[in-house]
Amino acid sequence: MTAYLGVDGGGTKTAFRLINERGETLAASTQPTSYYFGGGIGILERVLRDGVAEVTLEAGIRPEDIAHTFFGVPGYGEASADVPLVQGIAQSVLGHGRFTCGNDMLGGWAGSLGGGDGINIIAGTGSMSYGERGGVSHRVGGWSEIFGDEGSGYWVGIRGLTLFSRMADGRSPRTLLYDAMRARLGISEDLDAVGTVVGEWGGQRTAIADLSKTVVGAADAGDLAARAVLEQGADALVELVSAARTALSYPDDEDVLVSYSGGMFSAPSYRSLFTHALHRAGAYTLIAPRYSPDLGSALYAMRCAGAVIPDALPAGEGSAGA
Repeated sequence: MTAYLGVDGGGTKTAFRLINERGETLAASTQPTSYYFGGGIGILERVLRDGVAEVTLEAGIRPEDIAHTFFGVPGYGEASADVPLVQGIAQSVLGHGRFTCGNDMLGGWAGSLGGGDGINIIAGTGSMSYGERGGVSHRVGGWSEIFGDEGSGYWVGIRGLTLFSRMADGRSPRTLLYDAMRARLGISEDLDAVGTVVGEWGGQRTAIADLSKTVVGAADAGDLAARAVLEQGADALVELVSAARTALSYPDDEDVLVSYSGGMFSAPSYRSLFTHALHRAGAYTLIAPRYSPDLGSALYAMRCAGAVIPDALPAGEGSAGA
C-alpha cells in the first residue's frame, strides 16, 4: 500500500486526509486552525504534529511510511522568512523529506476542479482565487484581513459590525441586523460590543468571521442592508476570478471553468449572489466542487510525487457539498 497525505490548513480548522494510490481514504483528522500569523509558529507545529500522529495511528502506519505529503499552510509564501521555518517543521514532524509545502489555496483548487484547468475561488475566513491553464498558474487576493480578503467571512463580519455601529448611533436606520447582532454578541448595551469584540475576543480573526453568519441570517430574513453587504462581497469575489482569468490569458470568448471552496459558500444565498454576479461578468461555467479541499491536498501530494492521479475516485469519496 502506498499512502499520500494531504493537509488543508485554514483560519478556522486544519483537515488531514490520508489516501492510497486509488484515492481511497485510509484515515482523516480535524485539528484547530494552523494560521499562525499573530499567534506564533508554534501553533503550526502543534497542529501538524497532532494531525499526522492521529492519521498514522488510525491507518496503522508510521510517518516514514507516507510516500508524499502536501502541507497546505495558510499564509505560506506571504512571509519569505517563514518559509524555511515551515519546511523545517514539516521535516521534523514527518522525519523525512518527502513532502511539499505550499499555500492552502492549492488544495482547494485541486479538490474543486480535480486538478484540471480552471479557477477556484476561496471564500472562508479569508479570500483569494487561484487558477491554472496549460501549466501556467496565478493567484489573486489573500492580502490578509487588514488590507484584503474581500468577500470573505471576516470581511462580511466586519461590515456587519460597521452597520451595527451606525445603526446604534442613528447614522443609519435600524434593521433586523441591529437586533440580530445584539443577540449574537450577547449584549444589552450597544457599546458593550466594543468590550466583547475587542476585549473578550481580542479582535480574533475567526470570531469576527463567524459574525458573517449573522449577516447572512439577516439578509435571508429580508434585511436589505445586510443583503447589500453580501452583494458587495459577491462582486468582490468575482473581481478575484476576473483578475485570474486575465492573468491566465483566457480569450474573452472562451468559457472558463470555475469552482469554489470555503465556508462562505455553505450559505446558499451567498453562493447564489456569487453565481449571478459571475454570469454577468463573462463566459464562465460554475461547477460544484468535485472533492473537498483536504482530499484535494492529498491528490496534490500525489501530483508532487509524480504519481498518476485517478480520473475518478470511489463514489462518495471526499465529496464536497456546499
